[in-house]
Amino acid sequence: MIQAIDHIGIAVADLDEALAAWSRLGLDRPVIEDVPEQGVRVAMLPVGGGKIELLAPLSPDSPVGRFLERRGPGLHHVALRVDDIEAALAEAEARGLELIDRQPRIGAGGARIAFVHPRSTGGTLVGFCQR
Repeated sequence: MIQAIDHIGIAVADLDEALAAWSRLGLDRPVIEDVPEQGVRVAMLPVGGGKIELLAPLSPDSPVGRFLERRGPGLHHVALRVDDIEAALAEAEARGLELIDRQPRIGAGGARIAFVHPRSTGGTLVGFCQR
């Protein structure tokens, strides 16, 4: 079921500024794309077997824009790589976790993603990611 940590999502107000900071850490090969369905511009930075995902809002009223307004920049979510996202969602729900997404949606890079509500995970937004 869970194979690895796929990526760690970090909300940022200014993608260029964030990319410059991460570049100074040695992560300087971003893959950048817009995901208009979620109102976000994403920069994926490969590191080891996973990725750092920088999330910048395309508008203030997008989910990431609202997150930044409420909480400021920083950790947004942890995404767990799974081989069968529907099975992962069913198992999470059977174990009493509150789902945000009952059906997967398409995220950055064409990955299928779905989220568990932070109320069920001690305050951290956790996602499942199937590539």
